Amino acid sequence: MSGSGTSGPTGTTPDRVTDSAHGGPGPRRLLLGAGMLVYPAVAAVAVGTTVHGRAATAGYAVVGAFTLCTVLAAVALHRDAYRGLTAMLAAMTALFLAALPFTHENAFYLATVVVSFVAVLRVRHVGPVIVGAALTALLLPWAVRPWHTGPAGFQALALLFTALTCGGFAELDATNTALVDAHAEVERLASEAERNRIARDLHDLLGHSLTAITVKARLAQRLAPKDLPGAVAEMEAVETLSRQALTDVRAAVTGYREVTVAGELARARELLRAAGIVADLPTATDAVAPAQRELLGWVVREGITNVVRHARATRCTVTLTATSAEIRDDGRGGEGTAGGGLTGLRERVAAAGGTVEAGPLTPRGWRLLVTLPEGPR
Repeated sequence: MSGSGTSGPTGTTPDRVTDSAHGGPGPRRLLLGAGMLVYPAVAAVAVGTTVHGRAATAGYAVVGAFTLCTVLAAVALHRDAYRGLTAMLAAMTALFLAALPFTHENAFYLATVVVSFVAVLRVRHVGPVIVGAALTALLLPWAVRPWHTGPAGFQALALLFTALTCGGFAELDATNTALVDAHAEVERLASEAERNRIARDLHDLLGHSLTAITVKARLAQRLAPKDLPGAVAEMEAVETLSRQALTDVRAAVTGYREVTVAGELARARELLRAAGIVADLPTATDAVAPAQRELLGWVVREGITNVVRHARATRCTVTLTATSAEIRDDGRGGEGTAGGGLTGLRERVAAAGGTVEAGPLTPRGWRLLVTLPEGPR
């Protein structure tokens, strides 16, 4: 691994991106590292109940050094300094082993911190590492007879569940980061596509209009010396063409700002892919009435957003007709699936004279159906 967070050896490289790219998970990592400090505190308390005198002093020193390494490891994780983090984890492992004679089974609270950091890094085969550490915590105190203890069940459970929680945190962090990347990429692609559309439309619109204006202006110039009324007529045509060209440009720019069902389906396909949801979407929008394409675009946007945010689905289907849009998923259903934006969508649809049907499916899933009137109101 490198200190800059680039890839290291196969099997040990954390599948992560840097905080600086997104500005989000850094504070959460620091809070996670701060929460780990409770385990060295418990181990420090155990020192006084296990050994006394100089041995206790040595035990406190070992646990104190481990606490310092935990703080440094949290800072390294926050900064994506993986080389420094690896060094801290190696030192913490050595200090855990050194703490065993002073804290006995309670030293596995220190092991909990080490294994949890490994889980956060999401290294390959982290599952067997967690299970192996929990089994060691369970069986080692029973195997070492001079400790006079049985299996350390509580310590093993603390290690297992804390490491799994930290691993889940890391997965959620990575998923959120992937969604942020997907949103940014979708927006970039949409902006690029719209810029290309504007360039194409302006070329098509203005190319014809400006050519006609140029030809008529030259004709008026030739007619002026010998046919003034004809020249005036040609200049009036030039004025008409220029006004029409201005109207066309305004329409193109307005279209650039509008929501369209085709654009929202393109965004939906990328967003569902990033969320790991199988997308069954129409490949064309010709069936949708032109007057309804903007509003049905809003329907697709709101419905897909709710599926990704709330449904926990594995598949999503969008069906379009001339005046309707239906969005189905196979998620958990329930009121939470509707999302807070459904109220605003109902208002939009009601203003257009349409209806909204939303509710859970049997045995699971959610359905959003918007039906609009046949023609514009």
